[in-house]
Amino acid sequence: MVRIAVDLNRCQGYAQCAFLAPEIFTMHGDEALLYDPEADEAQRAKLAQAAAACPVQAILVDAVDAVDAVDASAEAVSGAR
Repeated sequence: MVRIAVDLNRCQGYAQCAFLAPEIFTMHGDEALLYDPEADEAQRAKLAQAAAACPVQAILVDAVDAVDAVDASAEAVSGAR
């Protein structure tokens, strides 16, 4: 499983991701992006292309795990005090 996050404040609806990985990303109307936050591992290559093609770099791949690890580390430090 590949965990995905999209910074919807940064996304401008260029739809490059929906064109390159339609199984994961779909445009709803002209600006609303819908996506599967837990894509299948077999779609990793298409997801990488979609993330690279995003003009505003709004797509984060596997970044959710990194954020969770940082949060867990911060909780461990604050809990130790």
